[in-house]
Amino acid sequence: MTPERTRIEAIADFVTQRGEVRIDELAAHFGVSRMTIHRDIDRLAQQGVLRKLHGSVSAQPSGIYESHFRYRSGVASREKQALAEAALSHIQPGQVIMLDDSTTASAVAPLLGACAPLTVVTNSVTASNVLREMDEIDLISVGGQYHRTYNAYIGHLCLNALRGLRTDLLICSASAVQGLSAFIQDQQVVAVKQAMMAAAARKILLLDHSKFGKTALHLLEDLTAFDAVLVTDGLPPAEAVWLEKAGVPLMLVRTTRT
Repeated sequence: MTPERTRIEAIADFVTQRGEVRIDELAAHFGVSRMTIHRDIDRLAQQGVLRKLHGSVSAQPSGIYESHFRYRSGVASREKQALAEAALSHIQPGQVIMLDDSTTASAVAPLLGACAPLTVVTNSVTASNVLREMDEIDLISVGGQYHRTYNAYIGHLCLNALRGLRTDLLICSASAVQGLSAFIQDQQVVAVKQAMMAAAARKILLLDHSKFGKTALHLLEDLTAFDAVLVTDGLPPAEAVWLEKAGVPLMLVRTTRT
């Protein structure tokens, strides 16, 4: 991750925690010029993360910050790639697998050719656009109401379609983990993910370690409900031991160090 990307993520977190911050304060806090801060804020505003005001900047509503697809796509890309590669060991040729609308699950899509033939069910537009070009991938795109924030289909029609399906495996992610539970910010997205869980014989959860100790509004499920919980190796050892003792099927995933 570049220093610029790290700073931009830190700015988003700082403003979200404070609600509203003066631009001069941001420049001083991060030790950069006003010109640099304005450029970073403009990028975050274009992504729908922050709102630029006269002399200050404020956070967008939490649902947008937590869920905006363009923002999430650029966060923790190394960790997502490592998780996606690790997820392949849970897939067998000939299976019917499901990908949720998370950017982490979308990172799995380009790798699925190595496991073909497969049938893949997803509500993610990003994953669908990748998979439709692959030989030996039978793609089922679950429709519904398109939501730009998630670049995915959600809502009543999507739920009805999922209730009529049965798959071998679900690969999904969550916004935050507190204690032994996974959370999502948006209740419509929770409903779709829970319907996917009900439709899948096995369920694996992919998590960047930075999501632990954070909160989001709606409970998705307890970690013990998953057949495997893959987490990047930045998780503190004591927390990993505690999760395993609590019955979480934890698998630590090594990220490439450069």
